Amino acid sequence: MLSSTAKNLYWMGRYLQRAKTTARLIEATQRMALQSSGKEAEAVVAIFGMEDEFRQSQSQEGQSQRQVQGKGGRRLSDLVDFLAFDETNPSSIVSSISSARRNAREERNNITVDVWESLNGLWLELSGKLRGNRATLDRGALIESVKKQAVMIFGAAQVTLLRDEAWNFLQLGAFLERGDNTARILDVKYHRLMPDGSPHAETLDYFAWSELLACIGAVRTYRRIYRSSLDPMKVAELMMLRRDVPRSVHHCLWMVDASMRELADAYGTRGEADRLAGELHAKLRYARIDQIYDIGLHRFLSEVRDGFAALSDEIGRQFLLD
Repeated sequence: MLSSTAKNLYWMGRYLQRAKTTARLIEATQRMALQSSGKEAEAVVAIFGMEDEFRQSQSQEGQSQRQVQGKGGRRLSDLVDFLAFDETNPSSIVSSISSARRNAREERNNITVDVWESLNGLWLELSGKLRGNRATLDRGALIESVKKQAVMIFGAAQVTLLRDEAWNFLQLGAFLERGDNTARILDVKYHRLMPDGSPHAETLDYFAWSELLACIGAVRTYRRIYRSSLDPMKVAELMMLRRDVPRSVHHCLWMVDASMRELADAYGTRGEADRLAGELHAKLRYARIDQIYDIGLHRFLSEVRDGFAALSDEIGRQFLLD
């Protein structure tokens, strides 16, 4: 497979997963803002590592406009626009969907009609509504539509795509992005709720911890697995170590490692990216939650995030000629 083809499919998977994750995160943040002091925006931009970009986008709007509308509510509104509809933000929902569509259009021969039509339909809906009057735009409904249609696109890929190199590069990008997003969400939100990083709390904000699980769609999953009240250590275990939870870091690295093995068999060779994928998967596969807390949750998650970054760079060098 040409490196340009592999690159398009890999980044198509990453951009689609990024848009889906961002939509979920915005929904959870909006619900949390109704219960909190309006400081959720800082946590969300910290997850994406875009604090400076967000502050810059706010400063360009002018102080007078923000003062009129109220600092807390305006800041959340700014956050939604920045993460969802700001075309100058390369990681926003609209930018991610546009980039995924551009990648998919280049690879029409390697994806099915169902996948293309689902993705193209989402882009047409999103771009059409954003060309209209922004003042009357139902932002909540549009974000909900993005979340649902992203699921449909991945579903179409799951049931229609040929299991060849194209499929493996799409999967590789999607699960690498998903695992990194989950690690970031857990790291930032856990330590806002538990600044000392301790595994247990004397008093627990049930709503806040439920919203943390909602960011990965795992509220009911937690109840099925643990059948107990919410506990910070169990939340961290579910999001990191449960291979049977589709958005856990362990599950994502299991799928990344599987895709790398399939590509190694197809190419007949292995490289540094294969070694890093196996090493990072093993780190989560054999980790135990009590040992992680002995090390320090933030330290462990930082190491995992650094591992994702190193693996992404090596995949670029090994397959995509970056």
